[in-house]
Amino acid sequence: MRALLVSAHNPSAWTGPTGNNTYLFTGAVPTLIDAGVGNEAHIAEVARALEGRPLSQVLVTHGHQDHVSGVEALRARWPGVRVRKLLPTGQEGMEPIGNGERVPAGDSVLDVVATPGHSPDHCCFVDRESTDVCCGDLVRAGGTIVIAASRGGSLKDYLASLESIRSMRPRALLPGHGPEIEDPSSLIDAYVLHRTNREKQIVSALGDGLDDVAAIGARIYPDIDSTLHAAAVDTVLAHLIKLEEDGRAERAGGRWRLTTNS
Repeated sequence: MRALLVSAHNPSAWTGPTGNNTYLFTGAVPTLIDAGVGNEAHIAEVARALEGRPLSQVLVTHGHQDHVSGVEALRARWPGVRVRKLLPTGQEGMEPIGNGERVPAGDSVLDVVATPGHSPDHCCFVDRESTDVCCGDLVRAGGTIVIAASRGGSLKDYLASLESIRSMRPRALLPGHGPEIEDPSSLIDAYVLHRTNREKQIVSALGDGLDDVAAIGARIYPDIDSTLHAAAVDTVLAHLIKLEEDGRAERAGGRWRLTTNS
């Protein structure tokens, strides 16, 4: 049986019009992918789907608040629930889970695949039976993913993670936000192209003499919602760090410039 989508009921500019997605496996080992934010409607919907059975475990894709802050509410409803996440766990009472580990979930088994980039602790859960991938914030339909450089995000790692998941040829991606992705390869191709084009824009901005992350962000994202501005600038920083790692840009005193060989 495929995982059941259960909304976390937390719509916002950040989380999208339907809020976070969580996914429930209802078989022999009742398992929830991501914890939501503790909304009562979310807890009630999970309980209805379980039909009186206890929730056995929560598997967390990464430690951002919209994916983990519901843990205590879930524990209050099901005191015996086990909560697991890739290291670093970042929250008391979470048990570590290892890259490459196989975890029973529902009537299936999930492979844990480390996919850093959006955050250093990000992972996906691959259903061995259906080949669906619960992919957290790796991708989303109709939008892009913030690479939070100031919080350990890495664009180079992110691009490698996209390729890792694409190489598995999953049937579908079940994202942390937005609808199911039925053509994973095409969406991942579009994501890679988007990042390539963003890099070209940033190189152009550096070539025109812009040397400040905020100034480059203002040029590339002139009409962005104010609530998303800091995240956009953080992603610009991630691109600049990748250019630095590639030997194409350098910084001094918080100012950026192209290298002579870029």
